[in-house]
Amino acid sequence: MKTIRVKICGITNLADAMTCVEAGADALGFIFVENTPRFVTPEVVEPIVRALPPFVTPVGVFWDHPAGHVKTVAEACGLRALQFHGDEPPDDLTQYPLPVIKTIKLSGTAADEADVRRRVDQYFRHRVVAVLVDSAARWSEGEPRRPVEWQQAAQLTSAGRVILSAGLTPDNVARAVSIAGPYAVDVNSGVEAALGRKDPAKVRRFVAEARQAG
Repeated sequence: MKTIRVKICGITNLADAMTCVEAGADALGFIFVENTPRFVTPEVVEPIVRALPPFVTPVGVFWDHPAGHVKTVAEACGLRALQFHGDEPPDDLTQYPLPVIKTIKLSGTAADEADVRRRVDQYFRHRVVAVLVDSAARWSEGEPRRPVEWQQAAQLTSAGRVILSAGLTPDNVARAVSIAGPYAVDVNSGVEAALGRKDPAKVRRFVAEARQAG
């Protein structure tokens, strides 16, 4: 029986991390992208990672960072997976010893579909373990984000593991999962009480709704 995985991103503090763990999250995302709303440093992240139970995966989010920087941060924090959100070419992602997730942004246009599928296939051929489909919108600063086209995301699941992101909330995640059929869902601002601070009730409801649908 298929069980949906849940990643909660934009973790900035230990209390939020433990809330997500207790709610049943499978993975937590830490954003190491400077000048973004939920940027964190290794000094903040390392003690959080150390406190996580063994089967919750800490994921570092990077954006066109040099490989040396990524490896240094990953080692300093004890990360167990890497997510790349920029224009990193497939060949560059084969050098990391940790599992790699690559973000692909969907515009939702028909003309975009063939190019997206080509890129997704290309990353999977280079042993990326999952592709995260996101909207083309900029990083959220607390405002709601428009979801990606779930039907378009569904067409990508035959290529490999697809993580559905962008605009997900406790109110729409069950429908998103039923339409897109992803391997996992990823949420950030959709479960926040304020910028960089999670709402425990929203976190618990999001995980429950996703699991019930998946």
